[in-house]
Amino acid sequence: MEYKMPEGTRIGHVHLKVSDLDRSMKFYHDILGFEIQQRYGGSAVFLSAGGYHHHIGLNTWHSKGAEPAPAFSAGLYHFAILYPQRRDLAVILKRLINADYPLAGAADHGVSEAIYLDDPDGNGVELYWDKPKERWPKDEQGNLQMVTDPLDIEELLQLTG
Repeated sequence: MEYKMPEGTRIGHVHLKVSDLDRSMKFYHDILGFEIQQRYGGSAVFLSAGGYHHHIGLNTWHSKGAEPAPAFSAGLYHFAILYPQRRDLAVILKRLINADYPLAGAADHGVSEAIYLDDPDGNGVELYWDKPKERWPKDEQGNLQMVTDPLDIEELLQLTG
């Protein structure tokens, strides 16, 4: 019998090798707003949203001063941060725009709305909000039909007031 992951299983955290901890903290803490949970001297930090032990770990144990990984090689494509409300996605988009932080793209996937960018070490980051499940596009057989359509950024930003 084929094994299936138990329902309710989640990705708990991501731990990234970074070349400059302070530079990464400016992105993950200062711009995205993750809270510092613990520091390991000057070589690692654990960050979270809402007081969880950590959603993101950052370290320089094997990567201090290193160049970003080549784009066309095996490794992390991106990891995704799920926002609870659409307005939360709009607020972080506005923060990124105000910080003049470069975006790599934005899309409406039918099931979600997403903003794509790279962290200071070139790790791909997706910031997204899931649409209500009953609105997810499906074919006649009930199979999910995700798409990649343009995201209406101006309409999203209207949620920030």
